Amino acid sequence: MFDPKRTFLLLILLGLAACQPQAGDLTPEPLVSTPTAGVTATALPTRPEYDPGALVDYLAQTGDTLPALASHFNTTVQEIRDANPDIPADATTMPPGMPMKIPIYYLPFWGTSFQIIPDSQFINGPSAIPFDTRAYVASHPGWLKDYSTYLTDAIRSGAEIVDIVATNYSISPRVLLALLEFQTGALSQPVAPRGSFPLGEVDYRHTGLYMQLIWAADVLNNGYYGWRTGSLTELEHLDGIVERPDPWQTAATVAFQYYFSQHNSSADYALAIGPGGVAKSYRSLFGDPWASDQSHIPVSLKQPELTFPFPKGDTWTFTGGPHTAWGSLLPWSALDFAPPAAVGGCVTTPAVATAMADGMVVRSERGVVILDLDQDGDERTGWDILYLHVATTGRASVGRRLKAGDPVGYPSCEGGTATGTHIHVARKYNGEWIPVDSVIAFNLDGWIAQIGDAPYEGILRRGNQTVTACECSDAASQVKSGK
Repeated sequence: MFDPKRTFLLLILLGLAACQPQAGDLTPEPLVSTPTAGVTATALPTRPEYDPGALVDYLAQTGDTLPALASHFNTTVQEIRDANPDIPADATTMPPGMPMKIPIYYLPFWGTSFQIIPDSQFINGPSAIPFDTRAYVASHPGWLKDYSTYLTDAIRSGAEIVDIVATNYSISPRVLLALLEFQTGALSQPVAPRGSFPLGEVDYRHTGLYMQLIWAADVLNNGYYGWRTGSLTELEHLDGIVERPDPWQTAATVAFQYYFSQHNSSADYALAIGPGGVAKSYRSLFGDPWASDQSHIPVSLKQPELTFPFPKGDTWTFTGGPHTAWGSLLPWSALDFAPPAAVGGCVTTPAVATAMADGMVVRSERGVVILDLDQDGDERTGWDILYLHVATTGRASVGRRLKAGDPVGYPSCEGGTATGTHIHVARKYNGEWIPVDSVIAFNLDGWIAQIGDAPYEGILRRGNQTVTACECSDAASQVKSGK
């Protein structure tokens, strides 16, 4: 007889095999084809209409949490726990590959069960470490190898642009290259697409390859983390059609589904997210993504102990509640803090931002410091802290090892968009942004961050104390570092 508790514990000890695509219970549809630019997209099997509360089989995927699964299957955390009573009360992320029974409540308009790539291949995490973007692009005949443009302070090649976006948004460069290949033939076609909007986002704010990739990365992350947290439950297509992602889907597949739902007709969308679409481009370039899948989020992931990003005993203002880590959409993984005297404008300040834990600086550039807590020198592995809006003067240099409380640099308005001097902090684990509204609490000196109704809103709570995010720097928005 299957013993869930024993399985859960064994998976913790043994490290777990990577989760493979799941077929689940599928009902084949008649095979029909829709022509799109000379290519046909074949309809895929659909799920049956389950009886309310029916228990379905599910293999936990990397990064799964009970709240997100409850959202995907239109059920509740308590019902999932009732069906799997030996899941520990303090479990956060599920063991990848663990068999589960999930009560399901059918909703119409479920999308395809076809999975494009596993989540581990979407993230700029451990799986991306062996990949050399520049060498790979140079080895292909497409237009990207000869592309260059001026960016910030230097002429950048197409491969460099891909790496910059991959690093900042923490999306695998393979994903961005597969997208470019599918939409523009970047690696196979010698002639670049005409015009300033190669990925189809016709907006003057996103002119050129770099800005188009920024837009794409932002949208992809919105889909990925929306599914990861359970906040994204349906896709609304341009023609008004509503689609609900298949409950068994990977977050990476939903990322692509969300992306293509924003710009494509129904026929083009069906091709793009099916076996002949971006999945085919990915496989033709990099092989079977499932063969190299590796679980990048372990069972019951816990945040290490973190302090506030300012000196112990100091009082700063909680100016920004949960909001995007990088970009303008999801994930809401970041918090903002400012010295009270600096609130209200871009001013210099003697107040210093500090290391939230012991770590090593692995990236230090305009406005940005990345503190690597496992100190292996790579921000794609282990826990890492992003500091944004760090002033150039006094900024900690790459390779410097810091103890908790050591100076990282001075808050400023440098890097990104800022209306006032502050420091922006966010967490990553193995390249995946950890949202504030996940089961892995953003805990600073015992203060737990909670999201609000909109970005930058929200609170910090410790026991019966509450601090509310506000740029006003009043008493209700100020918090003191230290326990």
